[in-house]
Amino acid sequence: MSRFADRRSLTSLVLGTFLSVIYLFAAAAAAAGLPPTFEGLVKMDSKRLAAVYLLPGADFSVYTKVMIDPVQVAFRPGWQKDMNMSRRGVNKISDSDAQKIAKAVRSGFEDIFAKAFKAKGYDVVSAPAPDVLRLSPSVVNLYINAPSGSGATHTFTVQAGEATLSLEARDSTTGALLGVAVDRRDTRDTRYMNVTTSDSNRMEFESLFKRWADICVKGLDELKTRSQARGKAQ
Repeated sequence: MSRFADRRSLTSLVLGTFLSVIYLFAAAAAAAGLPPTFEGLVKMDSKRLAAVYLLPGADFSVYTKVMIDPVQVAFRPGWQKDMNMSRRGVNKISDSDAQKIAKAVRSGFEDIFAKAFKAKGYDVVSAPAPDVLRLSPSVVNLYINAPSGSGATHTFTVQAGEATLSLEARDSTTGALLGVAVDRRDTRDTRYMNVTTSDSNRMEFESLFKRWADICVKGLDELKTRSQARGKAQ
């Protein structure tokens, strides 16, 4: 086997392990009785997200910039099979359709996330530095109720679907894990049946991503304020 193939196999293994850990943690976040600690982090009370774990004593006040890793996107296991069970012929969701959907989700989330931090005065950079917080977002367990596949016809639903956000925060120079946040949400429930299209799905999920982005920016602002107050009190 060539070195390139070895590297590709290793990359696939690492990514698969990474997503498996996220799946397990996301499932735990959705269940009652979350563990009090996670990878040396301590669970904190959160009114906005399902679960937030922070490194005790971490100083977030030093971070004025963020570096955002490419978002990982993964559908809920069995999603494509579920969708195709009720579809016929060209109306089925192909592997190519699923890849296009994942790509659209990835680009939409990354744009919204970066804009939210920029709007609050954070520089979004691409290189590590002492004042840079590295954020690694993942959108997993993605479930779209009525995706538009090849030759798809109109479908009526009350909401576009659901997804789980997993966000890691690390010091960009040392790689130290400072925090983890997990949250599962449905898209907006209209309570009435509406025609679902690729455009309506996109708008509903972008609205969900914007809510997550706003929550994360506010959360970092609050952590910075608390760190500053703790520093003054010492």
